[in-house]
Amino acid sequence: MELTKDIYNLVADISSDEKYGLVSQLRRCAVSVPSNIAEGSARASDKEFAYFLRISLGSCYEIETQVTLAYEFGYVSKTKLDEVLDKIILLQKKIVNFLKTLDIHKKSNSKEAI
Repeated sequence: MELTKDIYNLVADISSDEKYGLVSQLRRCAVSVPSNIAEGSARASDKEFAYFLRISLGSCYEIETQVTLAYEFGYVSKTKLDEVLDKIILLQKKIVNFLKTLDIHKKSNSKEAI
């Protein structure tokens, strides 16, 4: 949710010309990340949870691309870009590591069933 707030703050300075383009897309992706993690955590299995974590991870990569484009278009400073990219990359790593943990958990549970 922290990343979502950061993205909303970042796009607040982007011109209204981009309100329905890049700004809208960034906001949707930013909200998608914690929303899919929350939805996945309420699912009945690790497999379902992993599915929603992968969607969240995909949204992180979309945000990374869109923030970089915002920088390339001159909407975002290099300092702001670097700050947000650091947070995005950290979150991507956390999600990937969590997915690995779920995969290990799934494998150990399937061995117990044998």
